[in-house]
Amino acid sequence: MRHLTFTFALLSTAIASLMASTGAHAGTSEHYCPSFLAVEGAPEPTHRGEFVFSPYTHHWNYSPEHKPVVLVAVDEQLPGNRFCGVALFSNSFGQPSTYVYAGQQYNNLMGNPNLFVKVTAGILYGYVGKYQDKVPLNHNGFSPAIIPSIGYRLNEHDSLQVKVLGNAGLMFSYGRSF
Repeated sequence: MRHLTFTFALLSTAIASLMASTGAHAGTSEHYCPSFLAVEGAPEPTHRGEFVFSPYTHHWNYSPEHKPVVLVAVDEQLPGNRFCGVALFSNSFGQPSTYVYAGQQYNNLMGNPNLFVKVTAGILYGYVGKYQDKVPLNHNGFSPAIIPSIGYRLNEHDSLQVKVLGNAGLMFSYGRSF
């Protein structure tokens, strides 16, 4: 529980900073993500960013060592359906963890305007100590990650998403665009 409190305190500070700066820069083309991620000439996104909350992860295999996984993330939307972001979470073993990533969103999956797919790639930190071998290519707690997800847009601002965590499980989340 101590790790969750730390994770939420850290994230609250990050979100407060992002929200304050978002308001200060609304209506401009200034971005916090690296400019090379944006598709040149593509229209600006309809939303500045997205807040994601995941209260539950289903593990493919039961382990008595597994702890509840809770995630909060903030993405910045870029031209060309690209984005970058940071996620703070308590991993499957109760360790505070971070994922910094860039991604691409593909809309109108199978002709359905509410269905979309996202793919992110980035650096994961947090699997340390006796759990360092629980993620591939881990070096001193840092490892690369690629996370695909499928989502359903409920309305202009809200969505439900399922992230595929390799051979570990599925993460269920809620997204709120702002």
